Amino acid sequence: MSETVRRHYELYPYPQYPLLASVRRCDTYASNLSAIWSRFNGELPAPAARRILIAGCGSFAPYPFGIANPATQITALDLSTRSLRRARLHCLLHGVRGVEFCAGDLCDPATLSGEYGLIDAYGVLHHLVDPATGLRALAARLAPGGIMRVMVYSSYTRREEESIRRALRLLKIQDVAGVRSLIARSAPESRLRRFSDASHEVAQRSGLADALLHPQVRTYRIEPFMDLVQQSALEPLLFAHRQALPDIHQEVLRIKRMEQGRRSPGNFVLYLGRQTKGRAADHDEARLLLNPCLSGVVGPFSFGTVHCPPRLGLDNPPLDGSARRFLSRFRRPVRAGDLSASERKLAGEFCEALFLLRLRPDAPLP
Repeated sequence: MSETVRRHYELYPYPQYPLLASVRRCDTYASNLSAIWSRFNGELPAPAARRILIAGCGSFAPYPFGIANPATQITALDLSTRSLRRARLHCLLHGVRGVEFCAGDLCDPATLSGEYGLIDAYGVLHHLVDPATGLRALAARLAPGGIMRVMVYSSYTRREEESIRRALRLLKIQDVAGVRSLIARSAPESRLRRFSDASHEVAQRSGLADALLHPQVRTYRIEPFMDLVQQSALEPLLFAHRQALPDIHQEVLRIKRMEQGRRSPGNFVLYLGRQTKGRAADHDEARLLLNPCLSGVVGPFSFGTVHCPPRLGLDNPPLDGSARRFLSRFRRPVRAGDLSASERKLAGEFCEALFLLRLRPDAPLP
C-alpha cells in the first residue's frame, strides 16, 4: 500500500465502532475456520492449517474473528498502528485473546511467514496501488485447501461516492471539516445532500473520510474483477454478495446483464480457494456437525426465535425453538443416514446456511 493510505488510516481509523459495541457469537458463524474449511473441503482443517490472517484488519475485525475462533491462531495485519491499537483495545475489553497484531504491508513478503487456512481480505484490494500484486502476495500465503474471502467495490454500487469524491478533489477539499461544511451548505435536492442523508456512515468522522476522502480507491466491473482473480491462480469458489447464484459462471453472467443496465448486486464478495477438495456429498455415511458458533443458542430446551444475518448472499432460515432443538442434536457428529427423510432435508438447508458442517465419511472427526 502507499504511504498516503497509511497516513489516511492514522488520521481516520476505520470503522469507528464504539469500544463497548459487541457481537453475538452466533452472528460470527461464517467467520469460523472449521465451518468455512468444511464447506469447501468436506473435512476439518489439519492442525497446520489452523491459522487465520485478517489482511487489512482495520480497527474492529479481529474482535468478531476472535469470537468465532477462540482456539485458533489469528494474525491481524494493518498498515495503521492507530487502527491496530484500537483493535487490540476492543479485543481486550471483550476478553478476546490469542490475536497477534502486526503492523506492515501485505505486499511485502517479509511481513508474514508461514501459511494460513483462511485469509480475509475484505475491502482491501481496491485500496492497493497494485491489487494484482497484493492478491498474489496473499495467495502465496494460503495453505493447500485454504480459502480466501475478498470484497471489492463494484463500479455501479459506488457511482454516487465516486462522483462526489471527484468533485471534492476538484474543489481541493481534503478534510472532514471541509466536507461537513459543504454538506451543511448544499441544497436539499443536491447529490451531496441526498448521499449524506442516505448514508449511515457519513455521520461518523471515519466513515465520511473512508467514503469520500480516501486517497487510493478503485472500483470494478465484473470482467476486470474476474481478470484480477485469474491472475492470482486461485479458484473462484462462491460469490457471497446479496442474492448471488451458487454457480460462479451463472452469477458472472447475471452481473453482466445487470451492468448493461448500469446496476450491480452490491459490492462483489467472493471466496477463492487453493487446491480445495470440494464439498462433501449428501451421502448416508457423511457426518453432520454443528457450527461451533451456534453452540450457545441451541439446546434441548430452546424456545423463541433467533435470527442470524445472512453472510453467504442468501437469507438464513429463522432458528425457532424447534430448529434450535433439532440443531442441538449435532453437537457431536451425526451420520446422515441415521436421519429421517424430513430431518435430512432440514439438515441440508442448515448445511447451505453453514449452520451445520457436512464432512466426508473418511474425514477425521473432532
